This record gives sequence, structure tokens and C-alpha cells, in this order.
Amino acid sequence: MPQDIAHLSQWIGRSEERHERLAPFPANALAATLDRADPAYGEGTSLPPLWHWLHFLPIHAMSDVGADGHAEKGGFLPPVTLPRRMWAGSRFTFHKPLVIGDTVSRVSTIAKVEHKVGRTGELVFVTVKHLLSGAGGLAIEEEHDIVYREAAQPGAAAPAPVAAPIEADWRRPIHPDAVLLFRYSALTFNSHRIHYDLEYVTKVEGYPGLIVHGPLIATLLLDGLRRQKPEARVAKFSFRAVAPIFHIDAFSVCGRFIGPGQAKLWAEKVGRALCMEAEAEFS
Repeated sequence: MPQDIAHLSQWIGRSEERHERLAPFPANALAATLDRADPAYGEGTSLPPLWHWLHFLPIHAMSDVGADGHAEKGGFLPPVTLPRRMWAGSRFTFHKPLVIGDTVSRVSTIAKVEHKVGRTGELVFVTVKHLLSGAGGLAIEEEHDIVYREAAQPGAAAPAPVAAPIEADWRRPIHPDAVLLFRYSALTFNSHRIHYDLEYVTKVEGYPGLIVHGPLIATLLLDGLRRQKPEARVAKFSFRAVAPIFHIDAFSVCGRFIGPGQAKLWAEKVGRALCMEAEAEFS
């Protein structure tokens, strides 16, 4: 069914505000999931960049959850009828760190709704802007792009892979088994079935395996930079999903310093197929 963009555009400008006191457990659980040997996170500890994704989680009653494990469409997000939904990319400005123990506000606004036609059919992109503020004022500006796509067509050929950069200052292999995906889904209260239900993701959505969360890949990219520059303060970060990574894929998170306080980051599968590309500015 063609998307009624005039109707969906009525959601532009809709806003919601939430407040949450940041507890230490999510950060400690993510540190363990990423195999980090960090000191324990507690009251007064700053959250690493992107770890705010462990907070302000969507909590929906089971009666409000759709067949794909997400909440039924409508409400704050526009009711796009295309069946497949994925995180396409994000852009961040980090003004100051969020601190565990502080009460933080997040104001979310629908900034854009766009309709496109791609190789696989109709696409709808929804951009949400988030402003997170802690005790010291505005901490994070985030723009989050969601893409909605048509169902997979039987026998459709996969797009040709994009080659990842050759030169890297570091490459860290990641093995995205079902346990890693389960733990990240649990930490983010993400019940989207593409991440844990193999029968659903292969037979209904037509993918070859469980899909690695886009935010998890982005978190691993910045984690790679933190392992190279433990004292660095990230000021800006952006990423764009290029191709999905499945639990059957071995992949690496890679990076290269491209100038003072600048790094290019990417995730690549075996054979140097590019899956996500990112840039970071730091001091």
C-alpha cells in the first residue's frame, strides 16, 4: 500500500518529555557485556558516550505489542505501514557527560518524515531529535534516523557489498552470537523479534539470521576508540548503517585516526564488506 506521506507528516513536531534517575546497574551490565575491565560504575560516575541508550527505555504493555515484537505503530511515532523497521543512523553532539545518580530529562521531537523509492521498493525515513539534560544543563543532542521498508521479495538478490577501508589503526574481532544479542536486547528492553527469534526473522522477514542491533554496533565502534584513547572526551559522533550484520557473521570494529582529534570508524564483515561507517571528534 502506498504510504500516505501527507498523513504521516502530521506527526512532525510532536514531542514528548520523560525524566529518569540514572541507576548504576545498566552501566555495569553493559561493561560486562562488552568485556570491559572498568572500575564499578556508581553514584557520581560519568556515563561513557552512547551508554545513555540504556535509559529512557520504551515500556509497553504486552497488549500493545505488535507481531514483530515492537509496540503497535502510532502514538508518538507515525503509523508507517511498511513492515520492516531498522535503525538507519544517528548524529550526536556531546556537550557534557551524564552522571549516574542524577535525574535526567529527555525531550524527543519528530523532526522529519521522508518518503523515498529505492532498489527494494518504498522507504520511509523518520528522524527523531532527542535533547538530554542533566544537573548541569544540556548534555546530549541526538538525531536518530529510523527506516521503514517493504517486505522482502522471494528470490530478490542481495545488494552488492561496499568495500571497507583497507588501512586501519586497529581492528577488533567480534563474534555476535545469540547470547550477546540477548544480553543487549535485555539491557535495552528491546523485544524486536529480529534480534532473538530465528524462526521469525528467517521465515517472516526473510533475513538469513538474527540481526545485530545497530546501536550495539555503534557502541562497539566507540568502545574501540575508547580502548585506543581511554582519556579522550568524545565531542561529536555520527554513524550510518550500510548493510546488516547477522549472528552468523564474524565481523570487526575498526578505526583510523585521520587528524588531530578525529577518527574514522567502521564495522566490516569477513571479506572487507562494509556494514557501518562512522566519524568521531574528540579531545
